[in-house]
Amino acid sequence: MLTMEKDSGMQFSGLVEARLLRRYKRFLADVRLADGEELTVHCPNTGAMTGCVEEGAAVWLSTSDSARRKYAHTWEVAATRTGTVCIHSARANAVVREALAADMLPGLADYAHCRSEVVVVPGTRADMVLEGDAGRVVVEVKSVTLCRDGGWGAFPDAVSSRGRKHVLALQDVLGPRTRSLLVFCAMHTGIHRVCVAGDIDPAYRAALEEAMRAGVEVVALGCDVSPTAVAVRELLPFSLDSAA
Repeated sequence: MLTMEKDSGMQFSGLVEARLLRRYKRFLADVRLADGEELTVHCPNTGAMTGCVEEGAAVWLSTSDSARRKYAHTWEVAATRTGTVCIHSARANAVVREALAADMLPGLADYAHCRSEVVVVPGTRADMVLEGDAGRVVVEVKSVTLCRDGGWGAFPDAVSSRGRKHVLALQDVLGPRTRSLLVFCAMHTGIHRVCVAGDIDPAYRAALEEAMRAGVEVVALGCDVSPTAVAVRELLPFSLDSAA
């Protein structure tokens, strides 16, 4: 059985419903509560969030009681025209840990231990490293929220030099006892297959194509998303391009 440093799963408790007014400065959003009060909340997503920021859309917020936070609320979930989406990118790691604990990802039965945030090359941390008698698997997780026609989830939704850096690191660490795995976690109920948004970031697509040729493995996961939980649902088809 796979052992984790933290409990798996992604459950929400007591999210507050609001209506989105605007998202700005990447990390901020203004919302209106049911009683008319307007709040500024933290937006934990650095991407363009295309299709996820429609004015007036229903959104759900978590609340922190930390006195050190400037904004007590964090935007977690949104209703969009194509489905319900978790826009909190870091939540994808918990979903992938859930998939690992449930043995949903093929070929990983020989790796019984999981560590998080492990330095694998100078200046780069892997989201997870799986370890076992067969060696190790370096795992990078990417949250997919861009939903295009035909149920295609596309990554990235903006030019991502950081994402390309992670792909290069996955390729660099490959070795006789080291595998690399990139997991695209589609936390959007309208996404049923995943591809690379080469039209948005051709350099990322080129880097991933080269990395896959070198042996980097890629899988995609689909999720059920609601104001109460994000739960892994199934493996999704992945291709570099949506026309494939």
